[in-house]
Amino acid sequence: MDTIKVSAKSRSTAVAGAIAGVIREYRQAQVQAIGAGAVNQAIKAIAIARSYLQQDQLDLAVVPTFAEVDINGEERTAVRLYIESRPSEESPNVPHSNGHHVDTVALEAV
Repeated sequence: MDTIKVSAKSRSTAVAGAIAGVIREYRQAQVQAIGAGAVNQAIKAIAIARSYLQQDQLDLAVVPTFAEVDINGEERTAVRLYIESRPSEESPNVPHSNGHHVDTVALEAV
């Protein structure tokens, strides 16, 4: 399984389609982004991919990590997002991007 690399110029819907396709095939995906704009596009893509996967009764769990990567001889810090699928019934009660809201739990500020 290859890493899906996202840039600030990536179309979030195209990345979402790639994420959904990989999730459907492997049940997990890995996304890498370097820089605030790229991380923003990656997060938006994951939110969109959730809506794409609803028809398959799948939701996503994401674990963010940092990774040092070499880009043209220069070491950069990337954000890697490890994504796993899980059945929708195991998901917490959070809104989906389709506009349908379910009961949410208020979290106390720490």
